[in-house]
Amino acid sequence: MNAMKKMLIIPTSALLFAAAVGSAQADSLPIDRIDDVLGHASAYGITQYEEISIDGRGRAEVEGWLDDEWYADIEFAIDSGETLQEQRERLITGAWGMSEDDIRQALQVAQQEGMTEFEDIDIDKNGIIDIEGRDESGRELEISVRQGSTDVTQIDRD
Repeated sequence: MNAMKKMLIIPTSALLFAAAVGSAQADSLPIDRIDDVLGHASAYGITQYEEISIDGRGRAEVEGWLDDEWYADIEFAIDSGETLQEQRERLITGAWGMSEDDIRQALQVAQQEGMTEFEDIDIDKNGIIDIEGRDESGRELEISVRQGSTDVTQIDRD
């Protein structure tokens, strides 16, 4: 490899590495900012939450129910609450998911296990809430709790 190629590869590699590290860290939100997300989602009309995901561009995506018939998938700016994308559909399954209290309780359990930032929180039809996030050293954590309980059903530390 000639010197010119080396001069181009090293800075490019460093830039790509920095972008990857920055984007991996930016796809999470401190747990204590959950009220910002829930406030905007509630103002939009979400009453039952199926999933909340954090996007590295200062955005959150929330999927949940507006009432017993209407399901919404919205993306909004976390700081301003501006709706950036939305999709609604009428479903016959009826509303189900997590309440705001369920979310706060699950995140409190995750915090007790060392999680400081969360990336995603969702619930399955069996009532298991999964929280993905990171501890203060940046290590990935995945914690599962049963809805309405403070008992951890599973924990993975990477």
